[in-house]
Order: sequence, then C-alpha cells, then structure tokens
Amino acid sequence: MRPMSFGQGGSQSQWDPWKPHSQQPWNGGGGDGTPDWAALAEASESRNKRRRLLFVGGGVLATVAVGAAVAMAVMSAGGDDDARGGPAQPSASASASGSAAPSFAPTTAPPPLDPKDFIASAKKDTAPLSADTLFPGAQLTMTGNVYKKGPTADTKNCASAAQGTLAKVLTDNGCTRLIRATYTKDGVAATVGVAVFDTEAQATKAKGQADKKSIVRPLTGDGVKDFCNGAVCRSTTNSYGRYAYFTISGFPGGKNVTTKDTSVFRTGDDLAAFAFGQIRRRGEAQASAAANQ
Repeated sequence: MRPMSFGQGGSQSQWDPWKPHSQQPWNGGGGDGTPDWAALAEASESRNKRRRLLFVGGGVLATVAVGAAVAMAVMSAGGDDDARGGPAQPSASASASGSAAPSFAPTTAPPPLDPKDFIASAKKDTAPLSADTLFPGAQLTMTGNVYKKGPTADTKNCASAAQGTLAKVLTDNGCTRLIRATYTKDGVAATVGVAVFDTEAQATKAKGQADKKSIVRPLTGDGVKDFCNGAVCRSTTNSYGRYAYFTISGFPGGKNVTTKDTSVFRTGDDLAAFAFGQIRRRGEAQASAAANQ
C-alpha cells in the first residue's frame, strides 16, 4: 500500500491554533515539505488579536467589579435602616442606654445689687443710723494722717446746725436730720456734717443750691475750742445718695485760713472723703445683706 502523504485526509489530525499541542501543517498543502509561512503569520496575528481582546475585556470586567464593590460599600454605609434590614443606630444626642440626652434651658445669673440703690431713698435705706455708726471710734486715720475725734451731735432740726445760707437750703429741701462730728490734728480743727433727706433728688438739689455762704456750724466742746467763729475758714459741699455732706476747717482762736495753709485743706478733704466712704459702706452692707436673703 502506498503511504499517505500529509494533507490528504485519513487519520492525520488537523492543526488548531487555539488547541494546545496540536500538530502544525508544515507542508501547508504544498506537498514539498516547505512550511506555509503565510499561513503561520496569519495564525499568529489572529492569536495576538484575540489575546488583546481578552485583555481589554478583562480590564472592563475588573473596572465593573470594582465599581460594584464601591457602590455596595456606599449603600451599606449610607442606606436607611429599612434598606439594610438592621436595627436603627442611636443618634449623637442619644445616651448610651438609648434614651435621649437631657437638655437644660440656658440660665442667666441675676445682676448684682447696686449699693447706691439702698441709700437713694429712705424706703430702702433702713440700716441703723447715728453719730456712732457714721463716726465710730475715738480717732480717724486717713491718708496716713491720724485725727482725734472730739464732740458729736445729732439733731432733727437741721437749720439749728447750719449757718449762713445753708439753713434755708436744708429746710427748703426737706432735711430730716443733721449729724456732726469734730476732729482735730496739729492745731487744726474741722467739723463734718451729714444732712439726711428722704430721696436722692432732694440731696442733689440741696447740694446744687448751696453757695459759698452755706456753712455747717462748727461743733465745739469736750476740749475743742471755738474755731471759725468770725474768722476765714475753708468749707466743702457734696452729696451721695440721699445724703449731703459738708465740712468746715480752720484754726481755733480766730486765725484766718489762707491758701498756704495746706494742713487745713488736707484735713477738710480727708473728712469729706471719710464721710463719702461711710455713706457708701452703708449701701454696700445693705446690698450684701439683701443678696444673701
């Protein structure tokens, strides 16, 4: 029997470029044993083209898979409870036990009490008042100066403790009381007088109506000789709350005061400052007591 030649059928297997280990047709149907190079090149090109398509297709599938995973993650993190099918999560304002956190209404501290309100009228200024409460102790120390306290006086007849135009000023504005005290230091004597009114408006008006001839009467006795009786002296006038306060200072024996007598001016200023401080402390003490009730 004559042997079959390649390419003529029979049991000879055909070469499949996509099937591993398949036999390549080297004769290419030419019958001379020479490989068909054109067919081989065409098969190689087809194989490379399909591989590129597979790579591209695989990249698309991978991108779709990643996008789907991200979408699922977003849905899992941001979906509502019905979509997840899980229990509702506690909100930020809920406590660990699941109950709502307590809320508190804003509070405002009450404004502090004004001490001056308690000395602005007789209705609120009810603390004890006397010469001893206004002028306590046996001496007074102000700005490093020590003054010895002399006689004190307390009268409801304000005009009797005033001289010059002050008597009329006090009476016209409803003065109800005039408390005085005299202090001495190094040959200088001074009297401070505190006039009491029912309202702050009355005290302020009395201060405004007082002039250079509105003078509190000097208080003498208990070792204090007459002073400012016909002699030139230095006086001051002021008010705070429902109180007006006055000073007169000079030399015992009738000596006139001049602008060079700084000790006289200093004594009057110290007593005026002391009177103001005592009145202010009355307001502070009553405001503190009211706040603690």
